[in-house]
Amino acid sequence: MSKAYTRAMSSEGVRVGYIAVLAVAGALYLLSCAPGVLWQDSGLIQYRVWHNDIEGKLGLALAHPLFYIIAIVAKYIPLGEFGYRVNLTNALISAFAVANLFLLLALWLRSILPAVVGAMTLALSHTFWQHAAMPEVYNLSMALLLLELVILFQYAKTERPGWLYTLAFVNGLAIANHMFASIPLACYFVLVVVLLLKRQITGRHIVVMAFLWILGALPYEYLIIKDIAARGDFWLTMSSAAFGEVYKDRVLNMSLSGRIIKENFLWIVLNFPTPNALLAFVGISAVHSACRKRWFANIILALTALFLLFAFRYTVVDRYVFFIPFYCMVSILIGAGACKILSRRRDKITGRVILLLCLLTVPAYVAAPAIAEHFKVMTRPRKIPYRNDYTYFLRPWKTGYRGTEKFADEFFELAEPNALIFADSTTAPPLLYTQEVKSRRSDVKIISSIGHNAGAPQFNEQTVDEVLAERTVYVVSPSEGYCPNFLLERCTFLKAGPVWLAIPK
Repeated sequence: MSKAYTRAMSSEGVRVGYIAVLAVAGALYLLSCAPGVLWQDSGLIQYRVWHNDIEGKLGLALAHPLFYIIAIVAKYIPLGEFGYRVNLTNALISAFAVANLFLLLALWLRSILPAVVGAMTLALSHTFWQHAAMPEVYNLSMALLLLELVILFQYAKTERPGWLYTLAFVNGLAIANHMFASIPLACYFVLVVVLLLKRQITGRHIVVMAFLWILGALPYEYLIIKDIAARGDFWLTMSSAAFGEVYKDRVLNMSLSGRIIKENFLWIVLNFPTPNALLAFVGISAVHSACRKRWFANIILALTALFLLFAFRYTVVDRYVFFIPFYCMVSILIGAGACKILSRRRDKITGRVILLLCLLTVPAYVAAPAIAEHFKVMTRPRKIPYRNDYTYFLRPWKTGYRGTEKFADEFFELAEPNALIFADSTTAPPLLYTQEVKSRRSDVKIISSIGHNAGAPQFNEQTVDEVLAERTVYVVSPSEGYCPNFLLERCTFLKAGPVWLAIPK
């Protein structure tokens, strides 16, 4: 193999490589990220950032305060539209995650090309890339997870307690962003117990680690203490902190259907649609030989298995995003596998072929929407205005996408004075955002499952007849699950631009 591929990376080479990967990934995600307001959770994140809301209304486990603190600070940077600033913040966080993966592999494998292969694999994987193009909390968790593994490797290399202290603080920060971090926390806890039993650390070290972990998790702990004070129920608050308000059964689910298993495999294939995926299996066999400390390899493999197990039996509608930590671990294994293959080959061609295969994801994502639509892989009960679901979900980039803005602008143009609209959780965020951030049509009242705007009337079984008599009422989707039953029973619906006019029977 060429010396360019086999030479060990100097400290200067690692720094230069880290900066280069950070810059390239940052440029990719800068070009990929959405220019403004978005649908669904992404739009809700933008709306929460606008209101400086670090808590939300869906339970503590869905609060993600660390991400919101970062985004709220970043929103004051005078760069483009407000929504774009929030999107750009997450794009840069995602680039940081990719650079951290490169750093981990560069330090561990001491080789340039395998580190680049691992970083490219993650950067161009579907779901990670998609969540770099719009504001979401998951890639911040990955940036912190990969930083934790860099720190853990440094401890394995030096056995200096300072690295364990840093690991505790960073994991605390990760807990303040997402409960994903509880899975690696369990692995670190086992490691600390083993180190204590072997007398490689003492009780004093554990006290310092606990203090720093508490310090890192402070944003989340603040919300927990606040919730306990408000509810007066410690265990109810702890349940909310662990699972949110409505997802406990799904988080603990241990049953699977054939449909879920099939969909999960399709999502995994979508993220690794290249022969390089086979390198992960080589990496599994290579991690122990690549580690001087066997426990470090064991943690890598344990995290891979635990993240896969957690996501695979989760049953929320958007469960595909919960595979992102697993994709991070697979990218690490692909990097390790590439290192093993390249160490046995003595030519430049193999390395170049592996690099080119990393790029196959791009044409795969170009073709995926047409293929999925042909085979009707995704079936949805309603169509959202200005959005082709196949393209929106299966192509990770959101460059130039303004369908949400068109939807909101068209509705506010046609809405009758003092009208009311019922919007579901997917379509409400752009309406709320456009009305408040862009100061459009304050007379129109928006009712939704995620919140109402100021002055919106009570809208329920008891008040619906009065509201229909006094106001023009619209709905985005006159379908069960997206519109209240009490409205479906009382009205017929007439198409009006991107929405439907409710006409009392």
